[in-house]
Amino acid sequence: MHRIGVLTSGGDSPGMNAAVMAVAKAARYHGMSLIGIKRGYNGTLCKSHHIEDDMLELDLDTILDIADQPGTYLRTARCLEFHRPEMRVHAVNNIREMGIEGIVVIGGDGSYHGAMELCALGVPCVGIPGTIDNDLAYTEMTLGYDTAVNSCVDDIRAIRATSRSHDRPAVVEVMGRHCGDIALKAAAGSGAEICIVPEVNWSIQEVANRLSRLIDMGNPRATVVIAEGAWDAMHPMDWHRYLRENGCHVHDDDVMNTHFLSLMLKYKCKCEARPTVLGYTQRGRTPSAYDSWFAFEAGNLAVNLLENGIGNQVIGLKDGRVYYLPIGMALQQKREFNLQLYNLINTI
Repeated sequence: MHRIGVLTSGGDSPGMNAAVMAVAKAARYHGMSLIGIKRGYNGTLCKSHHIEDDMLELDLDTILDIADQPGTYLRTARCLEFHRPEMRVHAVNNIREMGIEGIVVIGGDGSYHGAMELCALGVPCVGIPGTIDNDLAYTEMTLGYDTAVNSCVDDIRAIRATSRSHDRPAVVEVMGRHCGDIALKAAAGSGAEICIVPEVNWSIQEVANRLSRLIDMGNPRATVVIAEGAWDAMHPMDWHRYLRENGCHVHDDDVMNTHFLSLMLKYKCKCEARPTVLGYTQRGRTPSAYDSWFAFEAGNLAVNLLENGIGNQVIGLKDGRVYYLPIGMALQQKREFNLQLYNLINTI
């Protein structure tokens, strides 16, 4: 191949820029030119007034210093239009017009489905798992996950310092809509006493009972770590009864959030539980050494695959080493939740 493209799609994650830089290095090594496709699959549709706002040639000397920067230099965005077959054909025509012969796609499962569609239309693609959630079963770790966990552990440790100072519990919400891996590893890494994840059913009463026992045992400064998507796994309950019994005056729309959980624990456990939502700080950190290494190896392997005419593949980690397999096979694998670690956190 003489020219390849690279895009970042879905939610941004630490290490995306490091992966783009690695792709650029490998492309230069193989004598290829590299086109950066902006704002995910939107760039393939060339919706801007000027082509350079959608696709631009990446010069290694220009982007060499982006590797340690958070976010994504190429930007990212959702592209609902890409679900339409006629728009995908339009995208392929634009890709070919630019002379792009293969694309490295950095993103999550939605991005991988888009890559499969391009492969079906004759554009070879190789995927790199760029998502902090660690929700792709075929790989031991996704790009950005290690950084996100380290970010959460640092923040939780700081919150626990204040909890110790005031002898009061903390409720900390971390990211993870359908996957509780960030919450699980951050809780284990910070010494938190309670972890709530989407994979395991739970109830406010169970959490209150656990916290009350900890307080009775002389630990009034326990930490509850909850994944943002854990509310979908909560046992059904009569919200109006809960609100009425505990004298809370909030609207139903405000119930399912971390602030409400803290309020309920305050009433049930007679404590000053304080909520903190860490939010996008987990995405906007400088990538860890591990994520930077993974990005470097994955970017190089992706370009090598395209150079050898191998597409429709994704790159992952297995036994600590990078490897590749077909996109379809990767997406079919089922993720296994570490229930043993979850039970360990919530029982000791």
